[in-house]
Parts: sequence; structure tokens; C-alpha cells
Amino acid sequence: MRAPAPTPAPRPGQPVVLRGGTVLPVDARRSVLPDTDVLVVGQRIEAVGPHLDVPEGTAEVDATGGIVMPGMVDTHRHMWQTAMRGYGADWTLTQYFVWYYLEHGRAFRPEDVHAGNLLSAVEALDAGVTTTVDWSHGLQTLDHAEAAVDALEAVPGRFVLAYGNIQAGPWEWSRTAGFRSFVERRLRRSDMLGFQMAFDVTGDPAFPERAAFEVARELDAAVTTHAGVWGATGDDGVRLVHENGFADERTVWVHAATLSEDSYHRIAATGGTVSVSTESEQSCGQGYPPTWVLRSHGIPVALSMDTSVWWSGDLFSAMRATLGADRSREHLEAHVKGDTVTNCHLRADQVVEWATLGGARALGLQDVVGSVEPGKKADLVLLKNDRSPVMFPVLHPYGHVAFQAQRGDVHTVLVDGRVVKHEHELVGVDLPAVRRTVEATVEHLRSALGPEAWERGMNPEVPTTDVLDNPYTYTDFRTAATHGA
Repeated sequence: MRAPAPTPAPRPGQPVVLRGGTVLPVDARRSVLPDTDVLVVGQRIEAVGPHLDVPEGTAEVDATGGIVMPGMVDTHRHMWQTAMRGYGADWTLTQYFVWYYLEHGRAFRPEDVHAGNLLSAVEALDAGVTTTVDWSHGLQTLDHAEAAVDALEAVPGRFVLAYGNIQAGPWEWSRTAGFRSFVERRLRRSDMLGFQMAFDVTGDPAFPERAAFEVARELDAAVTTHAGVWGATGDDGVRLVHENGFADERTVWVHAATLSEDSYHRIAATGGTVSVSTESEQSCGQGYPPTWVLRSHGIPVALSMDTSVWWSGDLFSAMRATLGADRSREHLEAHVKGDTVTNCHLRADQVVEWATLGGARALGLQDVVGSVEPGKKADLVLLKNDRSPVMFPVLHPYGHVAFQAQRGDVHTVLVDGRVVKHEHELVGVDLPAVRRTVEATVEHLRSALGPEAWERGMNPEVPTTDVLDNPYTYTDFRTAATHGA
């Protein structure tokens, strides 16, 4: 039997109704709304309910048997590295530091940052990630920054440029006239292109990062920072940020995996969010994925993928890994005491919330996106795949999203009311052109390194190497809290 012909994608500006799906609004009750329609008019969700009347000319998408949910929000992704997808599959965190921070990160031209951002932005939409934070710490020059934003603006997603530069101290690059001019010129913040400042706090008691925090405050920019990363950033950095009055509800602490109770108390007291990258923490060694301790302190959680140099760019993997890591820790803690866990404390609906509304809250966008309710911007995902045995039966919808669904089940994606993926195909994306752009970057990097170094970087030696306790080339600061250097 021949498959039905694909229907045309809805036109930009055309009202759209998702008909008859199971809607997960991600509200306080963690509701499940079976056989429910979602009507989108313009940029916003107009109505949610059964058998809605719709305006004449509305495009109808059959959501029967599928799940309609908010677009997902990735709060920490090094998009500029995506052209090297999978290259570091066998790396440790130290090898990542060596490759990007010390040896080869400077080889990235502006066009290579552009290529990585372009590919990452497209793959995010393909996986139902409608908002992505570009944790862009490869912006060595303003030309690199221009290229990063050009790529983000070329793709119809929602993005936040988190501006950073691992090749210079944040107290240096943040105070240049060029940086301020760039922010004013390119980052006139909207809910389609937001702005953060991205830099880390080493724990140096002189607290040189103060200058960058002061700039962030002058520019009304939130700060996102890698904290609790074994061997690089720890409790001293959290304490310095807090005691100097720079920790607040807009601060996003990435990883926060090897911190003391004191640090978690400081984060909780100031209302910051922790962006957990479970696959990264499990594989790299930043520390055990910390959701189990964050829950005990009531610290808000958002999810992120970190980098496609190792892992996938979808939050289905993040949700699955996070549930597994949290539950594993709970079982192990109980076994040490001779106890048995008889009920899971972290539930599937919680990680779905972290992947959607939790990320929106971390970015201050909770009134804009992150849930399915009238008046919010229409960032929506329909999970439906009639050709897959994985997509039926849907008995526990939140559990299905967290444990069963995959990027191949993403049928329809809307961002700001615009259909950007329709019947499993991206709309208006020239993938062959993206491929050519990425291939040019790969060829440049392979040529710049030379074939032997390129192969060696991808296949690191197994014998133990020296621990790189301070990857920041712009400071000589060391601390006994890392490895006694």
C-alpha cells in the first residue's frame, strides 16, 4: 500500500491547529489532556481545548495518537564546536581542555564558528529544541562574534548568545569598547535572540572576575558560569561570587557537580538555576550528575547537552540520562545503608518540566515559552511517528517523552508560531548547503592540524597523562583544592 502524499507545510503567518493530540501543558498539576487541540494564531497560542472552532483558512495538523508538548530549552550548548561532531567520543575532560583551550581552539576562524553554530541550530530544531543557549566561549575576536550571531539569525529558532572567550581573561575582553559596541549593535535583546555573559570563576582570592561581573551588571546581562567542575572550578568561586553580591536569580551555574553543602546553600539562597548536563558529567568527570543533591536543597534545575563533540544534540538523551543517574544515586545511597528504595522520588514529569519550563525560567522566559497555555508564544512540539512501533501505545505520556521518544519521532515543530518542521522534515532549511559549510570547516581544521595530529586527537592514548588542573591560559592561579599544583 502506497504511503499518503505529504501535505504542504503551513505558510508563515497562517493559523495552525494541532488536532486531537495528548497535550502536556507542563503546568503546576502536571496535567495530561487527551484528545485536545492547540490553536496557534500569529505568534501565540490562541486556545487549548477539545474540538476547537478555528478561523477560516487554518492549517490542520493531525496530532491523533501523538503528544503535544512545549518546545524544549537547552541552557548550555557549545554550538561553535558542532562541526566536530563526535570527534571527542573517547576524550576525558582534560583532553578537551588541552585540545580547545591550549592547543587547537585558536585554529577556529570566524567562518568555522559560523559553521558550528549553523549546524547546531538546525539540529536543535530538528530535535524539538526550540530555545538554545549558545555558550559561545570561542569568540576570540569580534569577527568571531559577528559570525556566531549571523548563524543564529539565519535559522528560525530562539537563541541566547552567551558571549565568552577562553583565550583571554573575562576582565579583559568584557571591558573593551569593541565588546560593548557589539552588544549594543547586534544584541538588542528580544525573546528571539537573548544575551548572557559566559565566563568561569577560578577561585583566585583576588577575584579578578569582578570586573566582568560589573560589566554584566552595567549591561543588564545574566551570567552563566561553569561551577563545580572537578579540577577547574569549585567552592571558592561560588563563595566569591556570592560574597561580592553578584549571585542572583538570573545566574546559571553549569554542572555544579562537585560542590560542598555551603555552596549549594549559597546557590539556593540567591535563587540561581543549575544547568545539569548529565551525559557530560557522567562521561567527563566534572562530578556525579548533581540532581539528587539539588533536589534536596530545592535548587531549580534546567537541562543541557554541553557539546556535540561528545554527545547528541537532543534533550531526549538528557532526560533519559538524568532520570537514570538520579535514580542510580538514590539506589546506591540506600544500598550502602542496607536499605531498599521502594519508590522513585524523581519522576518523569519532573525531568520533562526541567527540559521545558525549567529552562525557560533559567533564562527569564517563563512568561514567554516553556508551557502550553493561551497567550504564550507558540513554541510547540508534536511527537508522532505512525511508522514507528515505539510511538504506540502511549500509556504514560510524560514517561513516554522521557524514556521512549527520540528525535526521529519529532513530527512538527513551531517556533514563535512558525512551522519549522513539518511531517518529520525541516522547513526552509538547505541541508546540502549546511553540509558544504561544515565540510569546509572540517577540511580547514584537518589541514591546520595535519593528518597525524588530527587522527591522534581523535584517538587519544590510553596511558594516564598529567592532570591539567588549570586550563585557563590567561591566569597562573593554582589551588591545592584541585591537585596540589
